Amino acid sequence: MVMFMIKFIKSQINTIKKRDPAIKSTLEAFLYPSFRAQFYHKISSFFYRHKMYFISRLISEFAKRRTGIEIHPGAVIGKNLFIDHGTGVVIGQTAVIGNNVVMYHGVTLGGTGNEKTKKRHPTIGNNVFIGSGAKVLGNITIGNNVKIGANAVVLKDVEENRTVVGIPGYVVKKNVKEDNNL
Repeated sequence: MVMFMIKFIKSQINTIKKRDPAIKSTLEAFLYPSFRAQFYHKISSFFYRHKMYFISRLISEFAKRRTGIEIHPGAVIGKNLFIDHGTGVVIGQTAVIGNNVVMYHGVTLGGTGNEKTKKRHPTIGNNVFIGSGAKVLGNITIGNNVKIGANAVVLKDVEENRTVVGIPGYVVKKNVKEDNNL
């Protein structure tokens, strides 16, 4: 577990330094809400997977109050997630987030309240960008290399390499396939 956390910390520091031009030193990375929220999530997720739900949720609630980012312990998060600014981000229990995802403040990966299945939250592919205030709701899949515009409300699956905007979200363009590490 210790080696896993050290590897995670190094990866997060590199991700923050790569994604945010405002960072001036490695130590600053420890101050980022994205770093702290994900650090707490790793711990709360460990307890959640071991069916210690109370301690898991206690850590999650503590993290939410400290960072303004709410990540349910049951959510699955890939490598190199970067949450810029972070305040108001909500990631639901059955959400799955791929690798190299960037999201901004006010993003919700939530349910619609109408789901009749265990999987109630979205699955986000790799190399996805989610703009400020966007809402991605329900048991839907967002493909790889998708860009979701600010304040979009996405309620349906989105194929890979697309840009989505609007309320409700609609595809405005097919992205050129490239090595898109955002």
